[in-house]
Amino acid sequence: MAEKIKALIIGGTGYIGKFVVEASAKSGHPTFALVRETTVSDPVKGKIVESFKNLGVSIVNGDLYDHESLVKAMKQVDVVISTVGMRLLADLVKIIAAIKEAGNIKRFFPSEFGMDVDKLNAVEPAKSMFALKVQIRRAIEAEGIPYTYVSCNYFAGYFLPNLVQPGATAPPRDKVIIPGDGNVKGKSKKVPYPRPPLVFNEEHDIGTYTVKAVDDPRALNKTLYVKPPKNILSFNELVAIWEKLIGKTLEKIYIPVEQILKDIQTSPMPINVILALNYSAFVKGDQTNFGIEPSFAVEASELYPDVKYTTVEEYVSRFV
Repeated sequence: MAEKIKALIIGGTGYIGKFVVEASAKSGHPTFALVRETTVSDPVKGKIVESFKNLGVSIVNGDLYDHESLVKAMKQVDVVISTVGMRLLADLVKIIAAIKEAGNIKRFFPSEFGMDVDKLNAVEPAKSMFALKVQIRRAIEAEGIPYTYVSCNYFAGYFLPNLVQPGATAPPRDKVIIPGDGNVKGKSKKVPYPRPPLVFNEEHDIGTYTVKAVDDPRALNKTLYVKPPKNILSFNELVAIWEKLIGKTLEKIYIPVEQILKDIQTSPMPINVILALNYSAFVKGDQTNFGIEPSFAVEASELYPDVKYTTVEEYVSRFV
């Protein structure tokens, strides 16, 4: 039996990182989590670190800003997965430098886990954020580092508990706000029609699909799209699922594109970022307005049909 790939997760105590660490450990991969000493003593993060230990994860003391500690940690593993958050994206160059010096890393998964940044029609403030991810991609490729980019679009836990209603803390029960006019080019303007489809994925599934790809040659130097068929749907279809679950028809308020752009400019952080992301997804259709070419990409649910993923309907049913 082939020896299991050893994986190092950097940023494992963060939002999506927790799910990747858990998936890696439960899959049987020797799993290492790079953790700062201050993280261990943190009352919240420290509990996460303890949960990692209970899963058999090896805790490695290190820091993104300590080059020697990064290289030392990488010498112990085969694959590096970065799940650091947006504030630290620019610092991924430090991980790239450490991977080059270590010289033994078979695959790098950079901090992606969103929309495909090479295929977006973004506006600020999301545009600059995406541009930074593009720069990191090109740096990885320029250095000849083997990679997989995980594109899972929307985290279910971020967007579905309030049915993509910015600022809301629960799904709507009376009226729902839908970005855009609901029409698709070529359809009658008299009949509201879904915008290009959206993609939502439950976080445990994202972790599972990511870990399954760590030693899969089919995902080498490609983008791994996580687009399970039952989780690809339009905003109107999402609303229809919710209406069916609660047994009630909601009042629908369609927001014109011009108003969306104005709201992005006038809203505070982080609402403006969320609105800009929604503009790319709902108005421009950036999650699904392109095909998956086998030469540069693969789709996770097709590669791993054994994974029983959580459907959007199953997820939102929790909030009925």
